[in-house]
Amino acid sequence: MTAQSDVIETIKNGYTFDTPAIDLGVLMTDGDPHPDVRVRISLSMLNRHGLVAGATGTGKTRTLQLLAEQISAAGVSVFAADIKGDLSGIAIPGTASEKLLARTQKIGQDWQPQGCPTEFYALGGQGSGVPLRATVSSFGPILLSKVLGLNETQESSLGLVFHYADTQGLPLLDLADLREVLQYLTSADGKAELKQIGGLSSATVGVILRSLVTLQTQGADEFFGEPEFDTRDLIRTTADGRGVISLLELPNLTDRPAIFSTFLMWVLADLFHDLPEVGDLDKPKLVFFFDEAHLLFNGASKAFLDAITQTVRLIRSKGIGIFFVTQAPTDVPDSVLAQLGSRVQHQLRAHTPKDAKALKATVETYPTSQYDLAETLQALGIGEAIVTVLNPDGAPTPVAWTRMLAPRAAMDPMPADWMTKGIAASAMQAKYGQAMNRDSAYEMLVRRLEAGAAKAAAEQQAAEEAKERAAQEKSEARQAPRRTSSSSRRAPKSGVEKVLSSPTFWNQVMRVGGDVVRTMWGTARK
Repeated sequence: MTAQSDVIETIKNGYTFDTPAIDLGVLMTDGDPHPDVRVRISLSMLNRHGLVAGATGTGKTRTLQLLAEQISAAGVSVFAADIKGDLSGIAIPGTASEKLLARTQKIGQDWQPQGCPTEFYALGGQGSGVPLRATVSSFGPILLSKVLGLNETQESSLGLVFHYADTQGLPLLDLADLREVLQYLTSADGKAELKQIGGLSSATVGVILRSLVTLQTQGADEFFGEPEFDTRDLIRTTADGRGVISLLELPNLTDRPAIFSTFLMWVLADLFHDLPEVGDLDKPKLVFFFDEAHLLFNGASKAFLDAITQTVRLIRSKGIGIFFVTQAPTDVPDSVLAQLGSRVQHQLRAHTPKDAKALKATVETYPTSQYDLAETLQALGIGEAIVTVLNPDGAPTPVAWTRMLAPRAAMDPMPADWMTKGIAASAMQAKYGQAMNRDSAYEMLVRRLEAGAAKAAAEQQAAEEAKERAAQEKSEARQAPRRTSSSSRRAPKSGVEKVLSSPTFWNQVMRVGGDVVRTMWGTARK
């Protein structure tokens, strides 16, 4: 047996599993495919996470589609983002072509067209799909700080603002609620509250407020609010046992990259919070594809990165698998990259010194193999990748040059009218389609302001009227005719007159008036 035969046999044995698995493709040697050597990944290892990487135009999106189709067929739910608008075709069967059939026949793929059960979503209804919303409270200060572009000090300060709203019984549902709380804290009446929070300067609150206004101008008002999406609705199967693919459309991504990436992180954090511990399963409950992953990590604070690392590390025990999709492994921090058991690396290019550095770093992350990976990664064709995954025992499989299978669903976008009809008939549209505006911090603070102002005005008017009456009575007493010595004496003051003429009374009125103003601005507790 030749050395090459030994390598082929080693790779074949390395990807032969007794447990249920999905196929990625077939082995390539010397430019020729080996249909009998299937490169696969066990369903039980999908919750050990993975990475799909490669330069633009090398086939990442089709690999994502291929994985999603097979995972769905295995009865596992899928969540993915449609960045370029060309994944919607996954809902309808593909169309055979001469080029497609020639490719599938060469790799021994029995290609049959088939669509997948798909639910379409859109952030806040901006785009085609069921609107996804989240409340500001559930989003939390760390994620919101990432969206607002705050530094670590400002992030910590925002956390104190959230704490203040919680302790004061002020629900933060939309951005108007948070803006109202911030405006109060920077007002003349709110400065005392600002000091009580501790470690929070009015200048920092001003920075947060300005960042919030900028975010609102980008259309974020439509995303924050109610009804809040229940992330458990992502875990659904059809009557025939296939997993539902939840596809999030993201138009105008370049205008709001922080909102997109941070929302995806919120979905993961919410799933982690709500789902019970299940340990290792034969197959996960949900596989989550985190496309354009570099957007999540760009400019992230230490607290933000720590939260991501912890979530990725622990969420697998909740039955969730995550695949990060990006151009190069170097886009993902080492602390996260170390937790990704499966790797599908499409072609990398080294046209610049920065590209060459990224290529070298990528090679160093792979196990020892028979390939010169620095050359091989640049020689890969479209739809080919270097693959290594974890076998059912958790050990890395041999590195394999793989020609990926072709997706069975359409690779072109779904016709818009078909999508519109499907969305209108969706049970999720009935549940989340209509926006709500429940009573929250904004309405509460406005009511307190109005009620306090009315009460203070009424008290001031009553005091002025009492003062006028006292002055009038005094004037009338002076103008009365003098009487005999016994009758000319002044009558003793009544109790009311004594109170009204007392300086202590007027000091008390002013103090009470001040207390009312402070109360209406949020110091009263529920």
